[in-house]
Amino acid sequence: MDKRVKKILVIRFSSIGDIVLASPVFRCLKQQLPDAEIHLLTKRSMKAVTEASPYIDQFHYFDNSLQELIPKLMSQQFDCIVDLHKNFRSWLVQYQLKVPVYAFQKLSWQKWMLTKTGINRMPDKHITLRSLEAVAPLGAVNDEQGLDYFIPDGKGIRLEDLPVSHRFGYIAMVIGASYATKKMPVAKLQELCRLIDYPIVLVGGKEDQQEGDAIATADPIKVYNACGKFSLHESADIVRQSKLVISHDTGLQYIACAFNKKVLAIWGGTSPKLAVEPYYGANQLRLHTEGIAYHNFVVPNLSCQPCSNYGTKKCPKGHFKCMLLQDTHRIAAMAMQWVRSL
Repeated sequence: MDKRVKKILVIRFSSIGDIVLASPVFRCLKQQLPDAEIHLLTKRSMKAVTEASPYIDQFHYFDNSLQELIPKLMSQQFDCIVDLHKNFRSWLVQYQLKVPVYAFQKLSWQKWMLTKTGINRMPDKHITLRSLEAVAPLGAVNDEQGLDYFIPDGKGIRLEDLPVSHRFGYIAMVIGASYATKKMPVAKLQELCRLIDYPIVLVGGKEDQQEGDAIATADPIKVYNACGKFSLHESADIVRQSKLVISHDTGLQYIACAFNKKVLAIWGGTSPKLAVEPYYGANQLRLHTEGIAYHNFVVPNLSCQPCSNYGTKKCPKGHFKCMLLQDTHRIAAMAMQWVRSL
């Protein structure tokens, strides 16, 4: 690293999953460049995701306007910017600060080709690895420790927060997602719950509470709906204390990876082809049987999948086969196989 680089601004505005996927950058910069001061610029709504990170020295939060924020950033006299978002806002920050920029490869046109034409020009390189490549010129390299998520002291769940029937082990099923095409319909999730012979905790936000109540009717004793009842940190702790995690493409899937939990990832409108599948470092994988920590469930032979980078409000084709044809028997069988092996 250039000895003159003492203060680094990392930009990643959102979302929960994307920030967690970028977390090795904070760790590797801080641990491998111990004299550097690491700052993070993110949305204020994302504060909880990194607030307890020991690898970030100072936080800068974006609300609705950069007009007040940029002078404050300029006063910090950063030596460089690490841009892990690459949008118009991050460009404006770069333009105003006028310091060297290290940015990750966003692959916008490759994603467009894949989702709009079905032609796959995506490199076989996970977004986390591309983020780490951005800071390689600064002297930071992948430490193979995987993702990070930190729960502040006193902000996790208590044993009594869960039903007695779930205190000795459960599967965490993350039912939420930002868009409808990233979620299995309620009937499919009910079917999956009936097929799994093990206590289940449904995890999601307040917006998922009503669907969670409907899913839990599949077996009110076996299935506990925690959606909307807990904070992000508490939900993360539910994931951390689970036996394994079944999840749609959403932030808690990557939080599960950070805790080195086994993950069964269910994909609909989005896809592992977008280089955002569950991510683990090599040192994490050594702790799993045969080095296997996750499995992707994707309905095969669908030319329309993935249809979007982020998901959509409804299926563009109208058939929603990417979720309606998910093999719940296979998902349940693998879940039970993995639970028994733990």
